[in-house]
Amino acid sequence: MLSYLPKSTNEDYPGPMLAAWVLGLYGVQRIVTGGIHVFLDDGGAGRIAGLPLDGRLDGARETIIGLFAWAGSTQMAWGALLLVLAWRYRSLVPLALAAAFAEQALIALNMWLWKPTVAEPPPGAYGALILSALFAVCCAWSWRRRA
Repeated sequence: MLSYLPKSTNEDYPGPMLAAWVLGLYGVQRIVTGGIHVFLDDGGAGRIAGLPLDGRLDGARETIIGLFAWAGSTQMAWGALLLVLAWRYRSLVPLALAAAFAEQALIALNMWLWKPTVAEPPPGAYGALILSALFAVCCAWSWRRRA
């Protein structure tokens, strides 16, 4: 019978448990922020990101809110996958941390250098700076054997 969850690989993970915990906590964070984008009436675009959603947008309000919900949906799916990897497939923790680093580094580059969107960056822009550094350290650390 085909199972969505094959045998656990936790015994194959030589790295520190803290790196797996960081990944798991990030999974929870992605689910929570994704839920905010999906379930808040403005998707967090106005209340959290500070984007103007008034009449000056000529119909773009719905598009912005829809894009936030779309992004939130992917955050929730990614977060659920990260939780499963941290909980059951720890041999994939280094790879997942590398992907999380790439995600946050690209967000930071877009928000701060390539495509800044607003005069006052949303909270996630600051978080991306911190998380990209944290994931780079945890990724390198997860390749090391436990003492």
